[in-house]
Amino acid sequence: MPKILISACLLGRPVRYDGKGKPLVHPAIDRWKAEGRLVAFCPEQAGGLSTPRPPAEIEGGASGEDVIEGRARVIEKTGRDVTKAFVEGGRKAVDFARANGCAYALLIDGSPSCGSGFIYDGSFSGVRHPGLGVTAALLRQAGIAVFSDREIEALVARIAEGME
Repeated sequence: MPKILISACLLGRPVRYDGKGKPLVHPAIDRWKAEGRLVAFCPEQAGGLSTPRPPAEIEGGASGEDVIEGRARVIEKTGRDVTKAFVEGGRKAVDFARANGCAYALLIDGSPSCGSGFIYDGSFSGVRHPGLGVTAALLRQAGIAVFSDREIEALVARIAEGME
């Protein structure tokens, strides 16, 4: 039975930039917890960032793929470049997912690490655009199916299709 890498904040762990969690309440979460299928991870903490920390965004409306390829940076609202920490955390997430038999990832949307449907444009003005965060992009490149917290029903269906 393949496991699911899940953003630690979605399990209520206080790891987000603001020091809070963002628990995802859904019957599937409870079922997967009981089955021992959920593997929690915070790539930003794994990359060495503290909690709480200043908010960060990928600059210039770019994406996680751009960051991985060296075409864009992840910048905190303070102006500090935290690209290295985001890439390192994303790579650690891939290694952790592989080591724990994760075929799927359920990640918090909007994050410059975990966003898989949308991310913010780097202006710190709340403007969103379609795109992947750094960790989401690295997980997809590694062949792990990535779903946002808004796509939990799609993940439920995908797992049911595979009868896993």
